[in-house]
This record gives sequence, C-alpha cells and structure tokens, in this order.
Amino acid sequence: MLPRHHDPIVAVATAPGRAAVGIVRVSGRCLRPLIDALCRRPLVARHATLQPFLDANGAPIDHGLAIHFPAPQSYTGEDVLELQAHGGPVVLQLLLARCLEAASAIDTTTGQPVLPGLRLAVPGEFTERAYLNDKLDLAQAEAVSDLIDASTEAAARSATRSLSGGFSAEIGELDAQLMRLRMLVEATLDFPEEDIDFLQQADAQGQLSAITDKLRGIEERTRQGALLRDGITVVIAGQPNVGKSSLLNALAGAELAIVTPIPGTTRDKVSQTIQIEGVPVHVIDTAGLRETDDTIEQIGIARSWAEIEGADALLFLHDLTRMGDPNHDAGDESIRQRLPRSLAGAGRVLDVYNKADLSQGSAAGGPSDLRLSAKTGAGLDALRRRLLELAGWHEHPEGVYTARARHVHALQQTRAHVDEATRQLTGVAPALDLLAEELRLAQGALGEIVGQSTPDELLGEIFSRFCIGK
Repeated sequence: MLPRHHDPIVAVATAPGRAAVGIVRVSGRCLRPLIDALCRRPLVARHATLQPFLDANGAPIDHGLAIHFPAPQSYTGEDVLELQAHGGPVVLQLLLARCLEAASAIDTTTGQPVLPGLRLAVPGEFTERAYLNDKLDLAQAEAVSDLIDASTEAAARSATRSLSGGFSAEIGELDAQLMRLRMLVEATLDFPEEDIDFLQQADAQGQLSAITDKLRGIEERTRQGALLRDGITVVIAGQPNVGKSSLLNALAGAELAIVTPIPGTTRDKVSQTIQIEGVPVHVIDTAGLRETDDTIEQIGIARSWAEIEGADALLFLHDLTRMGDPNHDAGDESIRQRLPRSLAGAGRVLDVYNKADLSQGSAAGGPSDLRLSAKTGAGLDALRRRLLELAGWHEHPEGVYTARARHVHALQQTRAHVDEATRQLTGVAPALDLLAEELRLAQGALGEIVGQSTPDELLGEIFSRFCIGK
C-alpha cells in the first residue's frame, strides 16, 4: 500500500450544485477524536444522529445527520464518518473546511493534532481504499464508476450485476478450473513415471475443453457488456443534400441539425447519443463530402473524414431521387474509394438509400442494403436492428455484466494461452512443462481482471477517472 493510503481523507461525496441533501465523508484509521471534536458527543455505530454542526466558536453551520461506520464494517474498510447536511455548495464547503480545521487543532489532553494528516481526497480514493482493504475486487470497484456513468437502463443493470459480484464470481470459477488442471499437470511433472497416462485417466483434455467453453461464454458476455458501457460510434456520411441531417433528427427524435435544400448546409459535425434496446449509439452527422473551393466547407469535410476514420460503423447515405445521375453516381463512387479499409474491409459500412417516399419505383441497392425515408420514418426500425447487428449485439437471457476494454483484452490473452495449452496437450508428443507454463500465464491474465496482479500505474489510471468523494 502506498504511503498516501495511510492518510485520513475527506471530501464532499455528493455532486456539485444545489440539492436537498449533501454529504461530507471522512475516512481514516481512527476517527473517534475527530468525531468528538466535531459532534461534541459520541455517536452510536451505524445510527443516524440529528444534531447541529458547529464551527470552532460553537456557532451552528447547519443541522443534519451524523453517522459513524466503524472499521471494518464500512465502505472503505476504515472508520468512516458521514455528515449529511442541506445540499447547498456553501454549506458543504464550510463543513469541509471545518473538518480540516478540527483535525489540525491541538488536543489539549494529548498535545497532538486531533487527526494528523487529514487531507482532501483525490478522485476515486474512497473506492480505491475499498479495493485495497478487500471490500471490493477491481472489477467491482470499476462497476461503481460504471453504475454512476450508466447512460441507459440496461447499462445500469449490467453494472449492478458486476457490483454485486456476478462477473467476479464467473472469473473466480474459471480461475479455479485452471488451477485444478494446472495442479494436475504439475503433479504429473513431479512424477514423470506416470506421464501422460495419468492425465488421460484424469480427463485433462476434457477439463481443458470445459475451460475453453466457459471462457468462450464469458468472452461473449464481456463483449456485450463493453457495448452496454461504451456504446458504438456511428457516422452518417455521404454527398451533400442526401438527407444526413434529416436522418440524425429522425433517429434522435428531435430537431438537432439544421435541414435545408441548400447543399453544404452542415459545415461541422453534429452528434447525439441515442439508445437502441439499451445499447448507447453515438450518432454523428457530418458535412457533405464533395469537391469544393469554399474554405470553411473544406475544413468541415476534412473533419468528416476524421470522424469516419474513428467510427465503429458507417452509414453511407445515398439519395434515391438522384440515382442514375452521372454526377451523383460518380460522387458516390469517389467516396467509396476513399473509405478506410478498417471499415469497408470489416463489413462495417451500411449502404442506406434515403428518400424512399419520393422514389417508390427505384430498385437501387442490393439485397443487404436498406431503403428508408428520414422524412416519414419508414425503414427506421430496420435501420436500428441493422446497427445492433453491426455492433455485434444480441441479448443474453442470463444477462450481461458491465465490462471495459481492459477486461476484453485480458480475456483475449487468457484464451490465447488456453488455446496454446490445448495444442500442447493434444500434440503427438505433449510437452507438459510448456502446458503447465501456458496454464500459469492464462491464470495471470485472468487475474488482471479482478486485480490479483495489477500494477500501481493501472490502478492510478482506473481510479483517477472516478468523481471526487467516491
């Protein structure tokens, strides 16, 4: 544990701004001297006590509830004091300052500060201490932040499952399976006369197959959880005046982008996050792509291409009323030639033919392309389904857990080692020492998810993204 984690900490634990209730939270190894100085009375553990909060001169700052959570039965695993006051920013800052002032005051009995070293908490430090004191594992700690940041109901529910330990339990079960097989292989190495027959009798291959199947299921749910947390970025692109802004407005259900018959109306990106079956979809409308001498429009077009490069999926919008026009068709072909291979080569470009209400007889597009009308809404439901398909989303009856890119990467590393272990076990001449090493590496990669083998730098990066006071 780093030296700073021994310091007592204090912070406002509620969001900035005015509210009915605001909380100032203190955490440290022994808070009774501070409680005596602030409350002028002992507090019953885990009972809310209504009382005035007094300044150094005995004048009331506010009246509210004080609650003491003795260690280890607290969120952080340390002593925790919560002062629940009225949620005005000035009141909470006065209480925060009073905590720091009282902590630094000299105790007349001991001649020492009441609570030496009390300081303001850094972002995420309360939850970081919960992790360091084994109140939460790392996946659960991250789920706290994910629950706060959830943008859809489905994302909130998946974060709650992770916070409750569902994801960690699955990782723990897989880790136990790997450990049992690893112990079996290492025992065989210690008694070489048993060799491969011993592994066959213990059905090592069946055990490894079961591990592979379980890992595959966890990987799939983790990818779905990452989608629920982060969503997908979808860029709408095409020539000017094909209806990109109208499509954004139709998907968002609001007039976000200016729509006119004048080509080049959109000069910069307009974005909106919508949700489709609980999955956040970040939709970006871009400037029409064409050759132009207009300097401002050129800047907008350059930004459009930058957004296309970073997209998870692209809606390439065409105008059905202009299909067959040599200039329009040439413009579409020019755009298609410039599309990044990361999108086009991965099948993440969806050709969408707009203005179907004005061109009922057109047969443009292939069987996998979509026809719709941004004006009437016809075809929008089909578009939403296709966007989910492009994202790789599908419902799991048993639910998914919130997940992050690092979880997905750790599971990919685990699978790579498990696959290599399978090759070693099923080879003509199994190399048991290499098999044992691959199982060890698989366990190590898996342990990164719950924080069994996580460097301090990564911990700092994870918790720095939390809000102060959590």
